[in-house]
Amino acid sequence: MKVTRMSVITGIFHTMELNITQEQMDEINSPKTKRRLMQEIVPDLTPEEREFLITGMSPKEQRELYFSLDSEEE
Repeated sequence: MKVTRMSVITGIFHTMELNITQEQMDEINSPKTKRRLMQEIVPDLTPEEREFLITGMSPKEQRELYFSLDSEEE
């Protein structure tokens, strides 16, 4: 299923092809008070794919952000 999300960092829309069902998407998009953990809803997705669903950040944005955060800690 193609999923489009807006990045919370850049405001740019990204689309990824993810191996998820409409039922899983419905649960992800449901009010947070009724939602399980993302790892429980879509356990077969990679951490990068789950992060995309949560934040809309592309894998490239994720690498750049987390690399810069790691660099600041040193």
